[in-house]
Amino acid sequence: MNKNRVIWLNVTGSGNETAAHVQQNTRMTIMFVAFEGRPMIMRPYGSAKVIHPGDADWEKLLPYFDPLPGARQIFDLVQISYGMAVPLFDYVDEREAQNDWAVQKGEDGIKQYWSDKNQHSLDGKPTNIVSNSS
Repeated sequence: MNKNRVIWLNVTGSGNETAAHVQQNTRMTIMFVAFEGRPMIMRPYGSAKVIHPGDADWEKLLPYFDPLPGARQIFDLVQISYGMAVPLFDYVDEREAQNDWAVQKGEDGIKQYWSDKNQHSLDGKPTNIVSNSS
């Protein structure tokens, strides 16, 4: 790892748009904001790739994360930008609904959900979640 690289674990959701589009065009920008304290924004942008459970880098990168039920991809992004204009918000708590849903589905249920709901983006682009997640 280095200071110009961001990786994050993506969990199962109702769609799979980011994975589909990153595989078509590797350009990505994401935004992190400080909702408390000093007004800060971090916008990592640059070239991204999607890593599925069956890909070679999956086992190398997965130890960087706490285990999460329904984990389906790791995104790897290189380059960083910073900013300072963000409004104040209050952090309340984490939501556990997605984790609870994934635990209830179980590993086989998650894979079936990927097959049923996560294989294509809204505009029909392939996500490759099923073919790469053996």
